[in-house]
Amino acid sequence: MTAVGRGESTKEALLRQRLGRLERRGRTRRTHVGYVGRGVSGPQTSNVLLQSAATEAMSNLDTTRLACQRIYAEPEEAPVPNGSLSLPARLCLLAWDPERSSAAETARVHHLVRAGALTELAQRGLLTDDEGIATPADLDSRTGDAVLDGLLELVRESLPHRWRTWVRLHARVTFDAVREQLVAEGYLRAEKKRVLGVFPSVEYVLARGAAARALREEARRVLRGPQPAGEVSERDAALAALAAAAGLGVPEGTVTGVRAQDRITELARRCASAAPGMRKVVSEVWDAVSDEGARAPASARG
Repeated sequence: MTAVGRGESTKEALLRQRLGRLERRGRTRRTHVGYVGRGVSGPQTSNVLLQSAATEAMSNLDTTRLACQRIYAEPEEAPVPNGSLSLPARLCLLAWDPERSSAAETARVHHLVRAGALTELAQRGLLTDDEGIATPADLDSRTGDAVLDGLLELVRESLPHRWRTWVRLHARVTFDAVREQLVAEGYLRAEKKRVLGVFPSVEYVLARGAAARALREEARRVLRGPQPAGEVSERDAALAALAAAAGLGVPEGTVTGVRAQDRITELARRCASAAPGMRKVVSEVWDAVSDEGARAPASARG
């Protein structure tokens, strides 16, 4: 009991030690001095100091909460990080209407997304053309992207098919996987609801409308120029050419007329320059998507 001074109880000594630690941390030194100067000491000082520390902690908590709210509110207006999204993911986001946040739930969108996945796998050299047949380059390669790897595995385990067939065959599987990927990335939001108040359902809406609008503007800029097609990146050329073929996510005026068609042809050739045989691949994929877009009513075009 050496820490207890003459005439001082153990409780008072422990209280004094606690106050000393608070003073050294610098949390409530000013409050302590003010109250001691007015003759407040002992347990009263302890209560004042503890109340001051609690008030400071609540203030810090409020500041942190406001900062978190700002962090989670900002992505709505942030531009789309194009480099982080695969070609099928960008095409899926492009097909969403940012003005209505409406879901892109048509076979034409499913085929567009699948066409983007096929094109990216071909550009990476993981799918090659063998007399018109989509053929895996090997049995072990992976991209690290769950959607692309899933399609690659599907092609490996299935009977041989032409590119045009793969644009449509089980296309919904690729679309669903891409949509979930966009939810995980924060571009879409899954909202649970009940149909007729009974049957559970999920509605997917845009969570980042600014990102979808920026992507549409980028596609429009690539389609209208003035940048020469040869200077456009292969991924951007593929995005614009496939979107124009499907008639989704681009202004209708950008895909009509001789000049517009010539521009689309140049972009298609540009995205076919990644590897030998890509021109045949892009031609078949583009034709399949274009046929689907031509059959769609004008009112359904993005």
